[in-house]
Amino acid sequence: MQTKILTKQDFLKELKTFFEKLPEKVLTNDEWTMRGVIDIFKKIYPLPPDTKVVSKILELHLFPYFLSFADNINFNLELAEHQNWYPDLTFVSKENSKIKFAVDLKTTYRDERNPDFCNGFTLGSHGEYFTDRKSKKNVQYPYGEYIAHFCIGIIYTRKAQINKNEIQSFSIEQLAKIPAVARDFIFFAEEKWKIAADNQGSGNTANIGSIKCIGDIIAGKGVFSLAGEKIFDEYWVNFGKLTVPDKKGGYKKLSTLEEFLSFKGLPLNLSFPKRSKQRSGSNG
Repeated sequence: MQTKILTKQDFLKELKTFFEKLPEKVLTNDEWTMRGVIDIFKKIYPLPPDTKVVSKILELHLFPYFLSFADNINFNLELAEHQNWYPDLTFVSKENSKIKFAVDLKTTYRDERNPDFCNGFTLGSHGEYFTDRKSKKNVQYPYGEYIAHFCIGIIYTRKAQINKNEIQSFSIEQLAKIPAVARDFIFFAEEKWKIAADNQGSGNTANIGSIKCIGDIIAGKGVFSLAGEKIFDEYWVNFGKLTVPDKKGGYKKLSTLEEFLSFKGLPLNLSFPKRSKQRSGSNG
């Protein structure tokens, strides 16, 4: 009997249902169950609160569940062949290999001064493989071969410092004494364009940035959520390249959605309001 071919909407629904069940598998009392790394002498070394370490080990911790999820929806799961390739996970239908979904796993931590915000994350490059949808550079499959592009993410509160007593090894019997480096988790799944900002996510690299207001991330209310995916694509293809008028009567490189909407002759209210920490306790 042939199984149902999942649409973009079906896949997102399955992804969100899957993520709703993840906390019970990796958390206890809302704290991460992973506490350290162990050597062959059965000594446990506590995890540092370093965000890169947390992100990588979270990815390893969750991977078996991703494999099970893919199998349950009749998909194969492929990891990016190289560390800097997009996306982290590629889901390919067992029924029809032309049906592919791109999924990036993102982790970030809450702003210690304002817990309504997180540190943000990047949503992939807006470079060659994004502008040329047939390009094979730094991408598992050409960008245009994916039916949709999703972000699954985890927002957590990090442990700010390491106690001197924690810079030591522990026995397995002492496992309960090792404190968690991450707690108060939020799991989310959304199409990446719906949680995108209109600014780059990292300094000199061509990465799309995310919004930072946690409530908006969960609700899928990014800067482009009113304008739509087509405007998101057009904007990021032209970001930093298209020349638009500036407020001084001259010209500048495109850097905001409002500038792009004005250039296209579209209503400026298609840009979802950017949150301000100072004004409303939110940020976009």
